[in-house]
Formats: sequence, structure tokens, C-alpha cells
Amino acid sequence: MLLFTSHITPRLKYIVEFFSNELFDDSAAIRITNDRTTFVAATGPRINYSAEELPGSFRLRPHPLIFDANIQPIPITVITHNDQKTFFPTDGNLPFDIFAASFYLLSRYEEYLPHPKDEYGRFAHTYSLAWKEGFLDRPLINDWIQALRKELSQLYPDLVFHNQAFKFIPTYDIDTAYSYRFKGWRRNLGGILKSLAAGKWESIINRVAVLRGREQDPFDVYEWLDSLHLYCRLRPYYFFLAAARQEGVDRNLPITAPGFMELIRYHAAGSRIGVHPSWQSGDQDDLMKEEIDWMEYISGQQITRSRQHYIRFALPVTYRRLLQHGIDQDYSMGYGSVNGFRASVASSFYWYDLEKEEKTALRLFPFCYMDANSFYEQRSTAAAAMTELMGYYRSIRKINGLMVTIWHNSILGQDPEFIGWREVYETFLKQEIFWDM
Repeated sequence: MLLFTSHITPRLKYIVEFFSNELFDDSAAIRITNDRTTFVAATGPRINYSAEELPGSFRLRPHPLIFDANIQPIPITVITHNDQKTFFPTDGNLPFDIFAASFYLLSRYEEYLPHPKDEYGRFAHTYSLAWKEGFLDRPLINDWIQALRKELSQLYPDLVFHNQAFKFIPTYDIDTAYSYRFKGWRRNLGGILKSLAAGKWESIINRVAVLRGREQDPFDVYEWLDSLHLYCRLRPYYFFLAAARQEGVDRNLPITAPGFMELIRYHAAGSRIGVHPSWQSGDQDDLMKEEIDWMEYISGQQITRSRQHYIRFALPVTYRRLLQHGIDQDYSMGYGSVNGFRASVASSFYWYDLEKEEKTALRLFPFCYMDANSFYEQRSTAAAAMTELMGYYRSIRKINGLMVTIWHNSILGQDPEFIGWREVYETFLKQEIFWDM
């Protein structure tokens, strides 16, 4: 397929490559030209992405965003077309510039603009266009791609599209590997004293029983997860918080704890693992490198995957650091405050560094659901969480997209605080909805 444009820019090349990957088997299936004569003489499927009138081709009138090289506030009016939210309205075979709108969402353009931050210093989801316009729960870009496929098929009936399949990736954040085990006598004594002051006698009894080897640690769900993955034929991803200093929200086991190192080695042998950069590393780049180096030393393998603890990242600084330290896959694209599609997409995509105006080698795998968001932020019941999970599944399955979820071993454990949540996850996976992958 040939696409004509008056100007070829890095932004246009990036978004056209993304669409080509989503629509066709060959990532270069859509070729770009600014040669009008070549375009007019071509006989195959063609897209006219210009202000010119060129009969006989599929027409998309461009929005200026794709040809700009600045980062500045852009007036956006959201309209509804065929029950889908759209913006950057223009005329043509589609009533909006699908390339510019998709680029705006994928590049996270709004996150480069001045914006309010939440209590944890992150981009506040309430400031996003998706939240304000009510489409955060939709993989909007994938919906648009389906609409484009339909329109192109009507004009070019012989056009062969990529047969994309639904994919599910279960991921887990190990923020606190064990509730009691391997924490040392000081932290356990402190925990006992806190429980004593609060009158939580059952917690004290449980802690002592675990430490004496009479009961299983409440957060030890690893064998149960192994069985569940084997039953459902799934290969999981585990992200380990490896903070050298136990401060603030970075309070996993000491990285030198033999039980923690053994746990990482165990999962490195049978699963895909990654680093879970600590909160502290967001302010100290050397800490991120230390944590990655430590994970590589313990696991005996190169660490190329990451997810930021508390989903704390800032563009473009965090992603540039990850690339600098050898990370080429990141699973942080989502919110740590509410579930949904932060980039409005259910597909993996490469990060575009908007300040440098270039596509990078960092591939992003967006997540749509995190148990901690449901439990702590949205205050959902286990039953409501199941309904929410199935809603995301149906939306993604409909467009044969990528579904990534985040669960924590603590919430899947046996702590009384999380009664029912383990059963929700098991029921979700055992519905045979993923078995045909």
C-alpha cells in the first residue's frame, strides 16, 4: 500500500509503521512517498494523506500535529462517530485524522505538557484526555484500526490484512516476597509489637506459627501460581522489587536474604523475570543501575524487562534511563491510581521520544488492570473486580488485542484482608477463555 504526503516527518513514519504492523504481516507494507507523480501512477491500494484532491485513492486529510516538531498545548474537541469517540476532525473517508489522534495518544503527548501530579508525584490520570472524555476503559486506537480496516476493505476488496490473535500476559509484582519469613528478628519483633498495640492477637499467633515452620507464610503463593499457570498453559512474568535500602514504600525483603535470592533464581529458571525499580531509584539513577546489576547477578541472566514500582515514571527521563541500562521492554504503561488504557491501546508499541523526535528501541507493553488499583484505589469488592476484569477481557478479545494484567502475591495470598481475591483470579483464568492461544 502506498501513502502520499506532502511532507515526510519522523512522527508520520513512526505512526505509519505502527499501523502497518497492526494491519499487515509486513511492517513495511505501507510505503510513504512525497512524489505526487509516483503516487498518481500507482495502481494498487493507496492512501492520500494530504490536502490535495487525488481521485481514486483512500483519503485522509491530515491534522498539523503530524507535521509539527514542537510540543505545545493543542485544542481538542472530542466528537462521536459510529458510537466511537474521535478527535482531530477532518474530512475524507474517515471524519478524523486517525494517524494524528493515534500519535497523540501513543506518544503520551499530554504528559510532556505542564500537568498536575498526584500524591505520589505521578501524572494524574484525572488530567488525561481519556479520563475527562470517558474513554479510559476503551482500547480506542484498536477500535479505530478496526474501523479503518472496514473502510479500506470496501474500497479495496482484495486487500489482505494481518490475522491478529488475542494474547494474554499474566504479570506479577513481588513487592513483598513474604509476609514474615526471611525478614530478620528486628522487623518481625517490630511487627509483633505493632500487632500487640493494635490488639491483633490472631496476627501474632499466625506470625509465630509461620516463623516456627508450622504454617505457610500468607504471601507464599508461588507453588499455587505454578499449578495455575500449568493448568491454564500460561507463562508468567515476575517483577521483583530489589531495593538495597528498605525505606518508604520500598520494603521488600533485604536483597541479601537467602530466601529472597533463592526465590528469584527459582523463577528465573522457569518464568520470565524483570526488575521492579524502586521508588527511590526514580530520583537516583545510580540506584536503578545497582538494582538491575544485582538482579542480573542473582538470576544469572541479562535483565531486559522492567516495571516501575508504584508505576512511578516521568517522560522522557525514566524511559531514557531504562534504555541506558539495557532495558528494552517495559510494562509500566498504565496508571497506579485507576484501571484502564493509559495509552488507549491494547497492543505493544515502541516508545517515541517526543523531545528528540525519534522512535526508540524500548517496547512498551501496556496493562489495563492491576489488583491494587481495584482494592486500594477504587475500593472494589472481589465480585466487582471480577466484573471489571471481564469487561476489559471482552473489549480486548473483540479486537484481538493484547491483555496484560498485574497481580501481587500479597493480594493473592491468605491474608484475611484479601479474602475472595485469590478465588477471583483463579476463576478468571479457569474459564477456558485463554486456552486457545
